[in-house]
Amino acid sequence: MKISIVSVGKIKEKYIKLGIEEFSKRLSKYCKLEIIEVNDEKAPENLSDKEMTMVKDREGIAILSKIKDGAYVVALAIDGRSMSSEDLAEHMSRLSLTGVSHIYLVIGGSLGLADMVLTRADMKLSFSKMTFPHQLMRLILLEQVYRAFRINSGQPYHK
Repeated sequence: MKISIVSVGKIKEKYIKLGIEEFSKRLSKYCKLEIIEVNDEKAPENLSDKEMTMVKDREGIAILSKIKDGAYVVALAIDGRSMSSEDLAEHMSRLSLTGVSHIYLVIGGSLGLADMVLTRADMKLSFSKMTFPHQLMRLILLEQVYRAFRINSGQPYHK
């Protein structure tokens, strides 16, 4: 299976980079991993709703340009479906059994994802009602994907 993470922005913090490198290395045993970064749009603090939509739309166009037609897309969104690690593992296993060989996992920027990306998504996934920095979310997502592969292969992984 191929996993592509499409994320807005670059990782700046060294500790997050190190964690991403570690889980990328671990995942190489289970899947082909691709991390795609699209530029984040600069946005001042006090944006109007219209300006926020414009920023998200520019990021959304960049995100969608990286996703292949017919691919399975999971958008990370606060209002998405909550799952346990076991549920995520089962969902990924089911996708594989139905012929899905490439999953795109999409992380938006600081303003979230554009409606066009949410509409394109086959599934919206929520990790929490809390807001996380999008850079840190990439590390958390990689860890959960790794955990899902471990669960599906019957290998131990702490709960």
